[in-house]
Amino acid sequence: MTDEIFEKINVKFVIPEMREIQNVENGSKSDNNEVINFENFLGFLHFHTTWSDGINSLEEMINAALNMGYKYAAVCDHSKSAFYANGLSEERILLQRKEIVDVEKSYPIKLLSGIECDILSDGELDYSDDILSEFNFVVASVHSRFNLAENEMTDRIIKAVENPYTNVLGHPTGRLLLSRAAYQLNIKKVIDACSRNNVAIEINSNPHRLDLDWRNIQYAKEKECLFSINQDAHSIDDLENIKYGIGIARKGEITPLEVINCFDIEKFIKFTNK
Repeated sequence: MTDEIFEKINVKFVIPEMREIQNVENGSKSDNNEVINFENFLGFLHFHTTWSDGINSLEEMINAALNMGYKYAAVCDHSKSAFYANGLSEERILLQRKEIVDVEKSYPIKLLSGIECDILSDGELDYSDDILSEFNFVVASVHSRFNLAENEMTDRIIKAVENPYTNVLGHPTGRLLLSRAAYQLNIKKVIDACSRNNVAIEINSNPHRLDLDWRNIQYAKEKECLFSINQDAHSIDDLENIKYGIGIARKGEITPLEVINCFDIEKFIKFTNK
């Protein structure tokens, strides 16, 4: 009905999320029908459980994901340097993997062993390459030393992006809306590095983050970056936050072809095995 009204007055209908970028850039580049919807999502990525700082167990999170229609999932609890979040030691990783196998046997879903791995102050990741190679999926994120100078923070993140085991750059600017500003970095250089290294950029759906900011999405699209839209869920209730990430993605005119959560499992595993 809304489309018909706009058609009668000879004005192209633009979905609400895209109207601001249309005003800013003098016209939308995408067809309304191409932008992403929740129905396009197959993968539930970057979520936490009671193995680190989550509220719900792995089994509870997977059961909730199935109820939402997800076909595969990658649990990403915190790495060992995140001691404040009960990050996983190498020994506990092995114990968690045993549970992953058991849960996968009990539910009709492909369940992958992932990690949200801290980017250390020098740009190294929180585990050795031998340990990283055993994960199916690695989200690299900054959780400390937010006050580095712009060039230092930029170099730090680029080094982590260049690690061959990094699949996704988590919450790229570290902002917490209304409480913490983004750390100083050259976001275009970071996006360039993600493009060169086939690393997806996260759009974190937590309403306190919404990071990557939508104003940087067009540049990332121009560089042919992929995106990963994640709840960063720490509880079952957090699964509903995906709508906020989708809103940001629609505002940036992202299509399902650009989002790794929308890949079927074969294409997703091919991406992670870069």
